Amino acid sequence: MKRIPQNLALVSIVYWVLLLYMVAALFWWFIALDKQNKTISDIRISELTMSDPRYAEKKSVIEESRKRKTAQYIGEGSTFLALILVGAVFVYRATRRQIRMAQQQQNFMMAVTHELKTPIAVTQLNLETLRKRKLDEEKQQKLINNTLQEANRLNTLCNNILLASQLDAGNYHTNKEELNFTDLVQGCIDDFQNRFPQKPLIELVEEGIYLNGESLLLQMLVNNLIDNARKYSPKESAITVSLFEEGNAIVFTVSDEGQGVSPAEKQRIFQKFYRGGDENTRKTKGTGLGLYLCRKIAESHKAYISVTDNMPTGSSFTVRFEKG
Repeated sequence: MKRIPQNLALVSIVYWVLLLYMVAALFWWFIALDKQNKTISDIRISELTMSDPRYAEKKSVIEESRKRKTAQYIGEGSTFLALILVGAVFVYRATRRQIRMAQQQQNFMMAVTHELKTPIAVTQLNLETLRKRKLDEEKQQKLINNTLQEANRLNTLCNNILLASQLDAGNYHTNKEELNFTDLVQGCIDDFQNRFPQKPLIELVEEGIYLNGESLLLQMLVNNLIDNARKYSPKESAITVSLFEEGNAIVFTVSDEGQGVSPAEKQRIFQKFYRGGDENTRKTKGTGLGLYLCRKIAESHKAYISVTDNMPTGSSFTVRFEKG
């Protein structure tokens, strides 16, 4: 993981050296041309005869010509300098963006590898245990439930990757309908409490809230936000899920009591593959697609997702759906 930052530093050094060289060369050519222009003007003036009645007029013409040439060099040089600087900014930003994207994709591949290895290893171990040992009914059911949970993790991961690629390619066609958003959110909460019965969860969900949208995408949005709050908050702290109507809008919020999100990362966390920290040291599971998908799903429903601080500690992710 150190290679890409080192590449970025090397590219930056080479880039600035070349840019400074180009600017220095431009100034050098300006000085050389202006010096040559002055030399030619001095030679032309020296060739004039001072006794000539039109000496002053001819000298003035030569000097005016020299000034025009100097102004021309300044104008052309300034234009070239501006073009070089503007182009340099675009090239530098594009290069940094590509390198950072490569870094995020590398992080994603490492995260996916970790995410795949764990459920596959657990499933394999459980199945081998069931095959080789005769267990009582209770232990068998526990191993089977554990295996099903890991299979669900794999299914969720595959669905996230597939949906992200479809949304990026514009190949996903939504089938929206009028649905009971209250029931959808409540169903996601019940499923979460069944999977994580030890995790405290506070429900502040109003009844009878309807929304025009696609059930599958909205379920993914709700589940990703709740699961994100679980992963980034202490085990004993509570998650608060609220749903209510506010004027002409439907507001869905998931709040946690974790470390929160720094101001610098509040916009970046919704980018594709972005995860804070280093994949080699990060303990929290994830691929960097969850919040990206939440943003894309919100946008497909003409909604806006944002993150704010949850006082005294933690974060609040809010999705605001405008009705009508």
